[in-house]
Amino acid sequence: DPAIIVAVENRGRLLLGRQATWAARRYSVLAGFVEPGETLEQTVAREVFEETRVRVLHSSYLGAQPWPFPGGLMLGFSAVAQDDEPVVDDELEDARWFSHAEIGAALQREVDDDGVGILPPPRISIARSLIEHWYHRHATD
Repeated sequence: DPAIIVAVENRGRLLLGRQATWAARRYSVLAGFVEPGETLEQTVAREVFEETRVRVLHSSYLGAQPWPFPGGLMLGFSAVAQDDEPVVDDELEDARWFSHAEIGAALQREVDDDGVGILPPPRISIARSLIEHWYHRHATD
């Protein structure tokens, strides 16, 4: 069961979403399953649009991680999107653009010790790797 996971950017911002069942203030990059007959790039564009109404312009493959839920492969991408404001439906509780500074502050936070800002995904996840890759790539912007 292949799935994509994608760090979507626009004008120096990173799009993150959160599910209602996650820990308070936990945000992550977007993900979804590949449907039969579509390319991985089509999956990236479809999933991002379905979850946030943000339109992807182009995407690039970055890496993969085994994913045991239910048993498959998580394929990591970066993508550039239009200037759309995120709109969520029932799949996500919230989605929004975050600045480089906000992402940097989140990556410095190992535990929820101050009740401020967002919490990133755990270090072992490809989601965290994609966020860190985006952050370091834009460190000089």
